[in-house]
Amino acid sequence: MSDANIFITEESLAGDEDGPLAGRTVAVKDNISTEGVRTTCGSEMLAEYVPPYDATVVSRLKDAGATIVGKANMDEFGMGTTNETSAFGPTDNPTAPGHVPGGSSGGSAAAVAAGEADLALGSDTGGSIRCPAAFCGVVGLKPTYGLVSRYGLVAYGNSLEQIGPFANTVEDAAELLDVIAGPDDRDATTRDPQLEGDSYADAATGDVNGLRIGVPTELLDGADEGVVEAFWDAIADLEEQGAEYHEVSLPSVEHAVEAYYVIAMSEASSNLARFDGVRYGNSGGYDGNWNEAFARAREEGFGDEVKRRILLGTYALSAGYHDKYYKKAQDARAWVKQDFDEALSEADVLASPTMPVPPFELGESLEDPLQMYLADANTVPVNLADLPAISVPAGETDGLPVGLQLIGPAFGEEEIIRAASALE
Repeated sequence: MSDANIFITEESLAGDEDGPLAGRTVAVKDNISTEGVRTTCGSEMLAEYVPPYDATVVSRLKDAGATIVGKANMDEFGMGTTNETSAFGPTDNPTAPGHVPGGSSGGSAAAVAAGEADLALGSDTGGSIRCPAAFCGVVGLKPTYGLVSRYGLVAYGNSLEQIGPFANTVEDAAELLDVIAGPDDRDATTRDPQLEGDSYADAATGDVNGLRIGVPTELLDGADEGVVEAFWDAIADLEEQGAEYHEVSLPSVEHAVEAYYVIAMSEASSNLARFDGVRYGNSGGYDGNWNEAFARAREEGFGDEVKRRILLGTYALSAGYHDKYYKKAQDARAWVKQDFDEALSEADVLASPTMPVPPFELGESLEDPLQMYLADANTVPVNLADLPAISVPAGETDGLPVGLQLIGPAFGEEEIIRAASALE
């Protein structure tokens, strides 16, 4: 295991000899099932769990000739923004040592940034691909909901999460997306993407002449001054290449973080109920009282952040509070989708800083969960709206990486890939 603690399990799984990814190495986030190789979700609860099957994306990687080099470290069950809630210890940021790599797919981003893998897969429920991509100075793409199969992804928030690629270049990320995208009979939410060209990689032309960029003013409010400066420098770069920008408004994003966490925690509460020490996970030791055995299994198996989110999600779904919290959060989600649709009717893509702050120092945010939640302000609205978004490096502030986020209409991956490739 590397000094940066990038992998939970290092294992070489060779793919077919031929294929578009032959000779390429891929790190896989440790919540994506790999047959015969343990999949822990960064949790003591699944420390020894070995899936009997491959996730659809893993099967497609192997068929494409890729070699999987390990299961990447992650925030426990995908719950975190810094990769510090992992039961196997935090991952250091190879681009900015002493700082967090972002989460929850921090190990995947770090593997690419450190050269431990050519490509990587992560999952994004509220920014968990884009955040670590920005913090580690690599490319990370969150596809439209339904573009990539979630079969074999250990569920956190089913209605929000998507598997997506990390790479050092936009074209490489698009090549990986070409391999994993598309319908899957085992995931009824998947759709045929109906590409305009032959592939997503073909869209990485860098041609942004005439591109209309909408800049949501709300996603700049409160951002770190150095991050904002790097963002405007990147917009100026795109303007010089023929793009034009105008300001747009997304008034609903003021409530997006609250709505997201109510929905995500509620879904997590339901999904993680299966981890009771009987069907999955560590046993609590039956001594005549099943309730006590379940409680021990969950107390010993789950970390503090997972327990916090289960408790809050269970509360939000409880009788008497469902309408007060969960139903209102779903109403807010519909409002967010409507605002994005209106903004994208006047723009080809929307642009914002990926993260409003540069990478935290290791340990800085652990005592203040609210600070961690608020850091997701620019990424969670995209998941609520089921839209695609990409984070591409956009310079530095005080020597720390800054990412630019480009958001497209539903199944508009080609547009954001084209725009992002112009910044390389």
